[in-house]
Amino acid sequence: MKWLLSLMLLTLATLVHAGDVQMKLNGVQLNANLVKSDNWPKGPVVLMTHGTLAHNKMEIISTLQSLFAENGISSLAINLSLGISNRPSAMYDCATPHRHKHTDAIKEIEAWLEWLKVAGTEQVVLLGHSRGGNQTAWFAAEHDDPTVSKVILVAPQVWSADHAAGDYEKRYGKKLKPLLDKAFSMVASGRGKEMMKPVDFIYCPKTAATAEAFLSYYETDPRLDTPYLISKIRKPVLVFVGSEDKVVEGLKEKLEEAGLPDNVQVKVIEGADHFFRDLYAEELVEEAVEFIKQK
Repeated sequence: MKWLLSLMLLTLATLVHAGDVQMKLNGVQLNANLVKSDNWPKGPVVLMTHGTLAHNKMEIISTLQSLFAENGISSLAINLSLGISNRPSAMYDCATPHRHKHTDAIKEIEAWLEWLKVAGTEQVVLLGHSRGGNQTAWFAAEHDDPTVSKVILVAPQVWSADHAAGDYEKRYGKKLKPLLDKAFSMVASGRGKEMMKPVDFIYCPKTAATAEAFLSYYETDPRLDTPYLISKIRKPVLVFVGSEDKVVEGLKEKLEEAGLPDNVQVKVIEGADHFFRDLYAEELVEEAVEFIKQK
């Protein structure tokens, strides 16, 4: 891809030092945290994507990176830019206008995958948590890259138009449809980059978001539902479900309804919530390492 020449100029220093690494994509500086084990750079390397408005050093991501390292597996945890160049590893500040789109992450996953290839990685395992699980599945479903050997989805997002509308009304006490209609109208008239404000958006009340950003997170698109995407992924897939997950509810049932193909495994971790803390993270990584090593 021609754009790789401009977005990724890896220096020897960048590759030698563990810790934070950077690159640019279309003028936006992207950040990630690299943890190297003995298998670096050849791999497998786990390419990790965090959840909604979160960051690459949140507890679940940091814990998984440490546990993978203990098992001799390198990892690269990306910090989604969310439309901000050089975004720090911190939760998104709701006071900051939202220009990011759900699908931006798919392009950034692709960019970091290419970064790993340039570094010399020959085998990559994609891993995503929550919304990052959906974005990871979306990428894997549409890009059958030979460097990607496995896909791991941790409590990935489920979605339906009715649930989205109901959740929005429950959270903010107002209907979603009039706002969607407004956003559609703005985009159709060439005003997609204009702000809707004040507007309640994702977890941020009375914030500002562009019309195209609002549509990206709320318009009807079956690809926002991870079980819909999973059957389109050609690589082996392992999905983790927390039995006590109150954030992504009904995942196990939706996976069963989807009639998943033979390349997909589902592991329910009893007692785990959405963030798989403490011993649940250890169980998750134990299962993940076994999956990664399977021939």
